[in-house]
Amino acid sequence: MSSIIELGTVLLPRVRWDAGVELRKARMADVEPIYTLIKYWAERGLMLVRSHNHLYENLRDFFVLEDEDGQIVGSGALHLLWHDIAEVRGLAIHPDRQGQGLGRWLALAAEREAKDLGVPQIFAWTLQVKFFTALGYGVTTRENLPPKVFQECSACPFYDNCREIGVTKVLDPQRAFKHPVR
Repeated sequence: MSSIIELGTVLLPRVRWDAGVELRKARMADVEPIYTLIKYWAERGLMLVRSHNHLYENLRDFFVLEDEDGQIVGSGALHLLWHDIAEVRGLAIHPDRQGQGLGRWLALAAEREAKDLGVPQIFAWTLQVKFFTALGYGVTTRENLPPKVFQECSACPFYDNCREIGVTKVLDPQRAFKHPVR
């Protein structure tokens, strides 16, 4: 078996399926492995690539899963958009570690942080709807999300042909965004 996974322009080191994993906040040294992991899935059309600049500017948003061999096997972020909503983004798991509940662990870490910060609602743009609905998210329309959510959409290369589906989870119904009645 090769020690490298190659797809498109991305080379990922192989990682052990059974290596212990620790969840922690991301550090500067994690930017390159996070970038590579996200780019691997972006080249498969399953998520948006994030630039190095974006990762450095938003590093405090990220959690990583680091295995006992020092390899980053997962990433995920909670990005605050406004007082009443945050986005779960950058959720990526190494292909050698799929199916172990690591994505769930990262998504729940983001949710826990949102609750700790007092954010009443979280959402994600995704192509993996079943993953999020299994965690209690509901599918939503773009019209049911606050306008602040679309601020970064205009810079996306897929803005006019977006395939992602919005999913949302209300953490505090009293304070969550309520779309104005027309």
